[in-house]
Amino acid sequence: MWAVKILKIILKQLAKLTIVRYRPFVIGVTGSVGKTSTKLAISAALGESASIRALRGNLNNELGFPLAILGDYDGQDTGKTFFWVSVIAVGVWRIIWRQKYPQVLVLEYGADRPGDLDYLLSIARPNVAVVTAVGDIPVHVEFYSSPAEVAKEKSKLVKALKADGLAVLNFDDPAVMAMSELTDCKITTYGFEEGADLRIVSFENRSEFGRPLGISFKLQYQGSLVPVRIEGVLGRSQAYAAAAAAAVALRRNINLVKIVESLSSYRGERGRTQIVRGIMNSYVIDDTYNASPASVKSALEILKDMAAPRKVAVLGGMAELGQYSEEAHQRIGVLASRIVDLLITVGPKARGMATSAVQAGMSKNKVIVLDSSEAAAVKVRELVLPKDVILVKGSQSARMEKVVLKLMAEPDKASQLLVRQYGKWLKS
Repeated sequence: MWAVKILKIILKQLAKLTIVRYRPFVIGVTGSVGKTSTKLAISAALGESASIRALRGNLNNELGFPLAILGDYDGQDTGKTFFWVSVIAVGVWRIIWRQKYPQVLVLEYGADRPGDLDYLLSIARPNVAVVTAVGDIPVHVEFYSSPAEVAKEKSKLVKALKADGLAVLNFDDPAVMAMSELTDCKITTYGFEEGADLRIVSFENRSEFGRPLGISFKLQYQGSLVPVRIEGVLGRSQAYAAAAAAAVALRRNINLVKIVESLSSYRGERGRTQIVRGIMNSYVIDDTYNASPASVKSALEILKDMAAPRKVAVLGGMAELGQYSEEAHQRIGVLASRIVDLLITVGPKARGMATSAVQAGMSKNKVIVLDSSEAAAVKVRELVLPKDVILVKGSQSARMEKVVLKLMAEPDKASQLLVRQYGKWLKS
């Protein structure tokens, strides 16, 4: 549509001029999973060392990326013409008349299709590049010839660094570590494996009397071992986010102990392994923002760690996997069969999970196949037992937040706790 094309051109130019006008220190985050959590963890780790903008949500495409540069527009309804007119007017005003602007921008660089990073990098080059993970079967691989091509696209963020920049790389992901050969700048690595510069050790998904609480671990760095405790979120993915954030904050010359103190305020993003109190004294692990093979595996491993009388997984399909879709869903089904007591799959893509779970030995009466999130919401509510721990996850298109809404003990808090609780999402 011609109007959208014109809007993209205007936003791009305004964002570029804003960067030139205010010269913020740019921290770029890319990867197939964990971008938004890492972005928010970086903001928490930097604390009050500088004025920071790290918006919630994944403003990482042709419209969202410049929007994140132009102002604090997170969570607003972008479907109205007046909104965009206001954004443009305010953007022009801020370029003409210098105003208060963040010293640090933490930006997501999305790569849904080949060439996406070229576009975003033409707007803002990072001073620090953080790469979270690529994985064996990355999200959005449908639009690439292979997983290697996904990694190649994301590596452009590292290539864009100047000599005085910093690349923060996930030591546990070989595709990410290969990017270290693409730059002459300083490199810091993080991860669970021995050899990482900033190593995560003694990780634990914490629970008490069956109630999920949060995570704890230690960060090992240059001979120091500092304990970290974060409430309200679960999973190794959150530890990865915290470690990457710590690496960035160290680059800003902040003491590791101070960094860890600041990270205690980190609460993660809605729909990303958030703990939500459910009906009948159950607990919901809300991971409904999106799904990839790596993130679903990580979420199931959280369930595995939980001390609960019954573990339930409600899994929607994973989108944009192309030729890898069938295999990826089958793998998840096999993994789920080893961990959960009850598996509920949602949507046609997720049927492969159910089939492979049964083939792997899970009882047929412990596997339920449903066509939509609306049907799942009704069914799961009927089946809930006291003290259940229920993982709810799926790609954005599966709309799995509707299941969480039905399970919440306090549905009146949905707008504060759940994803997609505004604008067009509430009408579909």
